[in-house]
Amino acid sequence: MRLVSFLHQLMDFFYPLFKKFMDKKTYYYAVCGGSNTVLSWLLFELFFRIVFNKANTTFNFEFLGKVLNFTVTAYTYSAFLCLIISMTIGFLLNKFVVFTESSVKGHHQLMRYCLSAMISGFISWILLKIFIEGFNFYPFYANVTSTFFVVFVSYMLQRKFTFK
Repeated sequence: MRLVSFLHQLMDFFYPLFKKFMDKKTYYYAVCGGSNTVLSWLLFELFFRIVFNKANTTFNFEFLGKVLNFTVTAYTYSAFLCLIISMTIGFLLNKFVVFTESSVKGHHQLMRYCLSAMISGFISWILLKIFIEGFNFYPFYANVTSTFFVVFVSYMLQRKFTFK
């Protein structure tokens, strides 16, 4: 728990700059969530450009005598991997740094967090598809833009449902 103590000290050092605008819990949530979000953006770009090389994967399979094609985009793979990583880091930060006084048991928090993260992730993925396929955004910028729409939903789910 030395890491948690260090994170609190580091965030507390800068809190006076934000005290006029938000309470400490909201500030902790914003710092932890913002850091996790930036990490997720960087990982998305890394996965999209380097790991998946911007390439889609098409699966062909036969069903009732017809060949069906199913394509998974590189941005879908990237978003899925980022969801898993950011969900793990986000849960740990929220449980041990932000919402430390929650009376909900840890395994219940984890289940609730996973559910709310999947809801937020699904909304983000839908927005990603809309921005990329509908508005021709570059995937990285679509990912960043979709995040801004999902942040409020995610915050309310965490505060009112997961760690209440």
